[in-house]
Amino acid sequence: MASTAPPDLILHHGVVTTLDRAKPLASAVAIQDGRFLRVGSDAEIVPLAGPATKVIDLKGRRALPGLCDNHTHIIRGGLNFNMELRWDGVRSLADAMSMLKRQVAVTPPPQWVRVVGGFTEAQFAEKRLPTLDELNAVAPDTPVFILHLYDRALLNAAALRAVGYTKDTPEPPGGQIARDGHGNPTGLLLAKPNAAILYATLAKGPKLPLEYQINSTRHYMRELNRLGITSTIDAGGGFQNYPEDYEVIQKLADAGQLTVRIAYNLFTQKPKQEKDDFLRWTAGSKYKQGDDYFRHNGAGEMLVFSAADFEDFRQPRPEMAPEMEGELEDVVRILAQNRWPWRMHATYDETIRRALDVFERVNRDIPLDGLHWFFDHAETISDASIERIAALGGGVAVQHRMAYQGEYFVERYGAAAAEATPPVARMLAKGINVSAGTDATRVASYNPWVSLAWLITGKTVGGLQITPQRNCLDRETALRMWTEKVAWFSDEVGQKGVIQEGRLADLTVPDRDFYACAESEIADTTALLTLVGGKVVYGAGEFAAWDDAGPPPPMPDWSPVRRFGGYGAWGDKEGATMQAALRRNALPACGCSSACNVHGHDHLAAASRSIPAADLKSFWGALGCACWAV
Repeated sequence: MASTAPPDLILHHGVVTTLDRAKPLASAVAIQDGRFLRVGSDAEIVPLAGPATKVIDLKGRRALPGLCDNHTHIIRGGLNFNMELRWDGVRSLADAMSMLKRQVAVTPPPQWVRVVGGFTEAQFAEKRLPTLDELNAVAPDTPVFILHLYDRALLNAAALRAVGYTKDTPEPPGGQIARDGHGNPTGLLLAKPNAAILYATLAKGPKLPLEYQINSTRHYMRELNRLGITSTIDAGGGFQNYPEDYEVIQKLADAGQLTVRIAYNLFTQKPKQEKDDFLRWTAGSKYKQGDDYFRHNGAGEMLVFSAADFEDFRQPRPEMAPEMEGELEDVVRILAQNRWPWRMHATYDETIRRALDVFERVNRDIPLDGLHWFFDHAETISDASIERIAALGGGVAVQHRMAYQGEYFVERYGAAAAEATPPVARMLAKGINVSAGTDATRVASYNPWVSLAWLITGKTVGGLQITPQRNCLDRETALRMWTEKVAWFSDEVGQKGVIQEGRLADLTVPDRDFYACAESEIADTTALLTLVGGKVVYGAGEFAAWDDAGPPPPMPDWSPVRRFGGYGAWGDKEGATMQAALRRNALPACGCSSACNVHGHDHLAAASRSIPAADLKSFWGALGCACWAV
């Protein structure tokens, strides 16, 4: 029976792209109890308002279903976001190095300055990375770690000292420590092709305490909301142990403070112990446990280490170990018996073919019907493999890694090989389950509009046309890849991705008309308004007054997020506007009130000073004032 109570919220006077084929356009929506109650015209919806109904005038702007990232590392990314200087979307190396220099000036010892992925040298006007000499000149004493894609990391001399790499440090398996003529490390670390040396080195850096990790995760979700993201599927990740590293996100879920929906997969952490991991997890965890905001989504993306074909296109395609099939079958049988779906990292068709041999063998004994399993990435997947996936009822989750590594792929395999890498249009034509995401934060940026621009234009972030127009997608098909089609991958078909009565009320209003703006402008899109479960989680511009639930200022007070914000260093561009927003959020969150005799409520004035913390372990900033610990 339909509710007769007035809606909680009405949006009207808009152009609402619903993606509902029965009602593709509307001008208004009514929301009640976190779901769309009615979708239709202003004349149909506005009269439903009651005395307590909030009403937002969209002022003729286009609204879209909230964007859903099919593959990201939001849990790990959230733990570290406040410590990271993001070069995502920065157009020149000169600007990036200016950001680095300013961040070095405010980062107290023993903290590091970290640029952890999400960018490529091809995006810079200079088409190069900084040199080690340039890093050492900018930061002679502060450790600097820069991760570039999946292929290398740059460490200045201070960082080498901090991690303890010397001429006596042995060469890591699958990686390389570049050395000078005397055998001393230069600061360049190379994945050849295994990135373990890059991530193991990063893991040596200081970590945020729990309280700050909670704040950091809230700010990362806020950044995703700023870009229109309302839902994600977390693909696990290296150094992301279950359940220890899920404590922060669980606390936020319990407190009702998640502003992004998260379906999470469990990623095995130790080679040769994968079977034990999944036996333990399937015994202690239940598929789909949780709620609409935080729920279990199965296994992967790492199922067994012997099947991991690393995606460094500067290196030759790795050959999978002969024991791959046996180890993979042991794990897949456990998952199929427990009716857990899985996702599997697979860059190359050679890996996909061998994995499909295993899946087909398991299917003969334990039918996979109804299990929403899929491959991730699949850049070089063949037509034959697509047909086999379709026959087994699986899917492919693609990400925009080629937007960041397309130049390297062309250099190694040629322009012709890159024309359908991955063959998105062909997979859609074959009718298999396929959707889009980012693989953020380390390999590519978390910005969904960069992915949409790549799907539509076929260009890398460096401007190289790698996909001809015949293999590109039209705007609506690309949008469905980021909304409606992602729902299958979290087994939520009929619940999200479409603005329709009864579905979860997730919606975003971009700052430009996605259907009418120039293709060159798509990647620069941000949100003016984002709703998750009918609640405003982000508002800017003419909708800023509706945004009253932002997190307290980023912690610690030297966090790069305070000055630079996130993608494209938007906070630095907004300047006083961002500082005013931080101050507004600081006041209600602060517990010190006038009792803080050092600087009262003028937190941002204190945060802008260069005086480091007296207590280096506290992460508190100027003068060591404890008011930042609220």
